[in-house]
Amino acid sequence: MSRHPQVKWAQREDKVYLTVLLPDAKDAKVNVDPEGVFTFSALAGAENHQYELKLDLFEKVNVEESKLNVGVRSIFCVIVKAENGWWKNLLRGSEKPPHYLKIDWDKWVDEDEADETPDVNTGDMDFSQLGGMGGMGGMGGMGGMGGMGGMGGMDMASLMQGMGGMGGMGGMDMSGMGGMDMSGMGDESDDDDNEVEKPGEVSAKDVQKTEAAPSPST
Repeated sequence: MSRHPQVKWAQREDKVYLTVLLPDAKDAKVNVDPEGVFTFSALAGAENHQYELKLDLFEKVNVEESKLNVGVRSIFCVIVKAENGWWKNLLRGSEKPPHYLKIDWDKWVDEDEADETPDVNTGDMDFSQLGGMGGMGGMGGMGGMGGMGGMGGMDMASLMQGMGGMGGMGGMDMSGMGGMDMSGMGDESDDDDNEVEKPGEVSAKDVQKTEAAPSPST
């Protein structure tokens, strides 16, 4: 069976202050419709007891301008009236208000003293729109950051020119450098000593060395 949280209220000519006292409320759901029907539900306590509340406010309200702040110990709502005017009661009808509904004397102002009393200071509160507010669940896990792409499209020739003279680069893993332009890495060289001979072929150098070698003595 659900329970009722304690509620305190006060008013000004253009708004109603409604405070639901429920420490450490979880999955709080708060809503008010233009007709003035205010509903609240949440879990609280070590055993996660269900708390619910429904109030038929005295007059219609402006849902778009109404707002709320969910704190550690309470839920504070500023409900804007559809038409300015002082309400005789918080709820409709002439029935006695429920036992859990109390006047918030810290915020209460009599009608004849309203012009001399400053409004409630809410500057340090973080408000959200009240109408249709869903359950306040935790923040979902953040998705993992995608891997960084390779060094595709880099001109290898320009890269190697800037790295000239840097020997001893053997053993580097070049597998992650896919898409690199290797067109500038030709095997052009003016040094004949770098030419690779095919098996079974005799180069001109070998012929010259054979002709220049001295004959063995007899």
